[in-house]
Amino acid sequence: MSASAAAMPGPGRTKAFLKLVMIEHSVFALPFAYIASLTAMFQLDKNIHWGRLLLVTIAMVGLRTFAMACNRIIDREIDARNPRTAGRELVTGVVSVKSAWTGALIAVVVFLGAAAALNPLCLALAPIAVIPMVVYPYGKRFTNFPHAILGLAQAMGPVGAWIAITGQWSWDAVILGLAVGIWIGGFDLIFACQDVDADRAHGVLSVPARFGVAAALYGARASHLVTAILLAWYALATDAGVFFWTGLVIVAAAFLYEHTIVKPSDLSRLNRAFFTVNGFIGIALFGCALLDLLARGLTV
Repeated sequence: MSASAAAMPGPGRTKAFLKLVMIEHSVFALPFAYIASLTAMFQLDKNIHWGRLLLVTIAMVGLRTFAMACNRIIDREIDARNPRTAGRELVTGVVSVKSAWTGALIAVVVFLGAAAALNPLCLALAPIAVIPMVVYPYGKRFTNFPHAILGLAQAMGPVGAWIAITGQWSWDAVILGLAVGIWIGGFDLIFACQDVDADRAHGVLSVPARFGVAAALYGARASHLVTAILLAWYALATDAGVFFWTGLVIVAAAFLYEHTIVKPSDLSRLNRAFFTVNGFIGIALFGCALLDLLARGLTV
């Protein structure tokens, strides 16, 4: 442990760890887990089961925190060689590797505990959900498509959330999960464009590093087109109403805006596309899905 980390009081270390795992970015995955959970509740008995929804939230945040901590730990040497990431907490010593592992283990125990409290199928499948979270950071060392591994990891969220409510497998949830995974994989292609020079210099594999920024952006556009198609398929499969379809129109407009402001020759607005637009997409679609379910009879 570094001197700075050792000297830091408990609350300070907790705050630094939460910054390390970017806890606020849970906004990208949680809305879709809520859409799956609430749709499952609507189909089950049209009542919101707040206890189960709380456990879904705890499980999602716990697993994502574990995944981000593992990512930062495994990638700390790569991060140290990249000017954009050289200020991260594990690189500077603000958070020690030991503290990061401790936080990761606590997070995965919280996730497994929430899964156990939900139902036996959730607990049985929970270890499978952990695997891609650990594999993803290593992906950039053996494949040009680590973005696909990230997409697979994120695709499990809505599927797991549906199982958490019903205790049963759902192909409707798989459609939503695929939409989420391809969406996140697509905007990870955009995000990776800013590191193309550092990745090439240090042998880090990615689509932009191997095929170029333009190819990555075209891949992101194709991914988001597929995402929109899958979301429409999910709407049809679950008999969604006008509010959900309105949400899809908003999502499509957001995708168009996102791909208008990021160009191979101009990545200056990449962070706006990645953080602002994609955060908005999740929240907007969740809001519309919730309105739709309430209008169709979901009881609070």
